[in-house]
Amino acid sequence: MSEYQIIRFCAPTLAGLKTASLFCCDAPDEAELLGQLRHWNTSLAPKGLRMLPLRIWNGRALIYLYRPKALARDLACEDSACLLNGSGYDGTEPSGCLRCLMDRLQCQKDGFPHEIGLFLGYPPGDVAGFIEHRGQRFALSGYWKVYGDEAEARALFARYAACTEEFCGKLMAGQRFEDLVVAV
Repeated sequence: MSEYQIIRFCAPTLAGLKTASLFCCDAPDEAELLGQLRHWNTSLAPKGLRMLPLRIWNGRALIYLYRPKALARDLACEDSACLLNGSGYDGTEPSGCLRCLMDRLQCQKDGFPHEIGLFLGYPPGDVAGFIEHRGQRFALSGYWKVYGDEAEARALFARYAACTEEFCGKLMAGQRFEDLVVAV
């Protein structure tokens, strides 16, 4: 799990623009992976970030980098709470919801539970639209499939892409990873 890999897949979260990001990495040794995560959490916690493995399987890990305060805010939203309740979650408390999501990921070997978008900061209306339309008939596809405000999503996607390009460029130019991460 390299600094570049984290920047490449998580720059908008590291910049404080997005609640969370997901990425996969090689994990041939689970103990080593957990050690790396402890290291990352020690350095990222003061900036308001946390990293955890949502699923480890076949020498790979699905890593979730998130801002706990932003996640709590997102899950407490009435529309998000309604979607979570309809998907079998008990409440909106983040640690309990994350445990439930991890259990659901373990059971669902292919793909992701549709409500995962709520954990990534996607608009609840777009998550509901994806569920209702089974991933079809969307207005725009980018970081997620958009069923609501296309113009707002397009602008946000452009900000995310620009942030990723900027962060990758700065890291490649020698700026320290720790200096790129924004405290929120």
